[in-house]
Amino acid sequence: MTEATDPTGVSESAVRAAREFRVVFSRLRRRMRETYDPSDLTPSQTSVLSRLDKDGEASVSDLAAVERVRHQSVAATVAALEERGLVSRRPDPEDGRRALVFVTESGHAFLEDRRRAGEGWLTRALEEQCTEAERRTLLQAAAILERVVRS
Repeated sequence: MTEATDPTGVSESAVRAAREFRVVFSRLRRRMRETYDPSDLTPSQTSVLSRLDKDGEASVSDLAAVERVRHQSVAATVAALEERGLVSRRPDPEDGRRALVFVTESGHAFLEDRRRAGEGWLTRALEEQCTEAERRTLLQAAAILERVVRS
């Protein structure tokens, strides 16, 4: 017996899995955010800082394009991050009219503290709420999801 598909040819299990993972990841993300002071940064500041940390330095225009927001919004976000010492600017060596924004040592430390707090909470929750077999299943699921993300 084969699994039913919807009119687009997608299996019901794929539709259900997509829906369930979206909801669970949203809840997990929200719960992990509760592990640190939400007044630290706005979501847009967190997004820009994290992007710079992951992708490296960029101009405000480049950030606006990848974040899909107005240049003025990113400029204000970068200014707030710069005021807190989390990012800094330097002249673009290829175009002296532009500046490149980069994460400072303080910015890296700030992000690492946030990550550590979230991972610490999740580690304790997995230890307390899951069996060893369930944790192994989660590791297998993470590997599968990583494969899906890379496709």
